[in-house]
Amino acid sequence: MQAPSSSKSDFPWWLVVAVAIAIAVAVFVATSDLYAQVFATVAKGIGITVFVTVVAFVLASAIGLGISLMGLSGSRWLRQVARFYVEIIRGVPILVLLFWIAFVGAPAFVAGWNALTAPLQNAGLLGELLVRDVSLLWRAIMALTIGYSAFISEVFRAGIQAVEKGQIEAAKALGLTRAQRFRLIVFPQAIRTILPPLGNDFVALVKDSSLVSVLGVADITQMGKVYAAGSFRFFETYSIVAYVYLILTVGLSLALRALERRLRRQHEE
Repeated sequence: MQAPSSSKSDFPWWLVVAVAIAIAVAVFVATSDLYAQVFATVAKGIGITVFVTVVAFVLASAIGLGISLMGLSGSRWLRQVARFYVEIIRGVPILVLLFWIAFVGAPAFVAGWNALTAPLQNAGLLGELLVRDVSLLWRAIMALTIGYSAFISEVFRAGIQAVEKGQIEAAKALGLTRAQRFRLIVFPQAIRTILPPLGNDFVALVKDSSLVSVLGVADITQMGKVYAAGSFRFFETYSIVAYVYLILTVGLSLALRALERRLRRQHEE
């Protein structure tokens, strides 16, 4: 049986249909007073959603890279600490971690901070930190950061281990230090392996950022919840919420695929 030609089989008909539906929905929203009002309300949360996602992803990537390097280090204790962190954090649902950080971790941090800075507080050099001083927004960001850092660390670990050992040995023979080998040899090659799953985690984080609404953070989902609760327009509201998230996630997915193809072409050249 002859396989279909790549030009026909690979044409993204699904994207054509999705774009057509998105345009039709956009026209309908623009011409409907009710849906336009719902969209205007929900859109107020886009900035918070983007902020939470970007900040949490950057912090999670930094922590994840550190954890992956610990897991690949020559120290047995560092490897055990890294494995403990990854397995424990990955075993806790993001929503549970969100509640734990918000209502257990934050008060514990405040208590520890006040205990450490007690001499400075008694001397009048530093004020007492209260639990309410730690905003729910940053509690949510830290929960997402901790949760996703465990997954991202495994992405980095797999990408680094995929680099051929022969090239690392050659770099050693040239007298490069461990840091130079990682910066000049390992990471530039690992990033091609890391980028696709890392992009998937970023898209997943956009969707999981909706969980911050349980803390009252004014993201897309929370704005939709508030509007629906006041107007009882649940169908209209959550249809718009789903539409906005789809625009964000599908758009990001397409941008990441384009970046992957560009990097692949550059590597082949």
